[in-house]
Amino acid sequence: MKNKKKAEQLFLTIFFIIFCALVLIPFLLLISISFSSEKDVIFNGYKMIPGHFSLDAYKFVFRDPGQILQAYKITAIYSFSAMALSVLLQAMIAYPLTRKGLRGRKQISFYLYFTMLFSGGLVPSYILLTQYLHLDDTIWIYIIPGLISPWNVFMMRTFFSELPEEMMESAKIDGANEYTIFFRFVIPLSKPVLATVALNTFLGKWNDWNTSLLYINDTKLYSLQYLLQSIMETINQLQQLGGTFASDLLDNSNLPTETARMAMAVVVAGPAVLIFPFFQKYFVKGMTVGSVKG
Repeated sequence: MKNKKKAEQLFLTIFFIIFCALVLIPFLLLISISFSSEKDVIFNGYKMIPGHFSLDAYKFVFRDPGQILQAYKITAIYSFSAMALSVLLQAMIAYPLTRKGLRGRKQISFYLYFTMLFSGGLVPSYILLTQYLHLDDTIWIYIIPGLISPWNVFMMRTFFSELPEEMMESAKIDGANEYTIFFRFVIPLSKPVLATVALNTFLGKWNDWNTSLLYINDTKLYSLQYLLQSIMETINQLQQLGGTFASDLLDNSNLPTETARMAMAVVVAGPAVLIFPFFQKYFVKGMTVGSVKG
């Protein structure tokens, strides 16, 4: 029996080592390519160790560092703001739906569920946000739309409903109102699901480029994703114009294409990679508990 358990443990250990390697190797390859010269990538393909170390890709991406830093600032501001507001508002919707004394609880839940099946569409949304709410060319266009996700609300509701009811009743006997119970008992005990929603919201906002494309004309309000997408389009346009102007731009070296793509991926992924470890210990539990029942 002991030998069998050891064999199973060894198998699981080897499996997860291989799995981690499969996840980690592409990311390391991404970094390696971003520091490679364009010629090496074209003639020798992708390598884990750069044949010739080069910063041409990063020089091209950061040819206007002020614009990149501005995009970083805007993206960080609206990502963290939307994350905080979204988690708070969705939790404040989900918690009352767990209270049996709430009138119309089923109707409210159905209303939220209905919005998961049907939406107004792109054109009505664009008209509402630009013609009536006048959110275009403001940072609020990144924050306000999409603050509430019915999926997240239902996941939070499921988690909240599993908290001990006796604790709530005891708090009420001691004179606590619903706000006190929510902020002093429910929120501290719900870190797994709150961290899960926060991380998903942050990643969704951080990776958003479509909002800038549709609603932003002011370059100072460009998101980082959209700005880097514009840089990639610039590279493609320079390639179509010919090699003379492109080579002058990069000191007579090849215009980075593949390496620039990888450099932009590194620039974008950096903050998300640094933030994930802070949510990791809550993330799996939050996703698992939220999927037990609806």
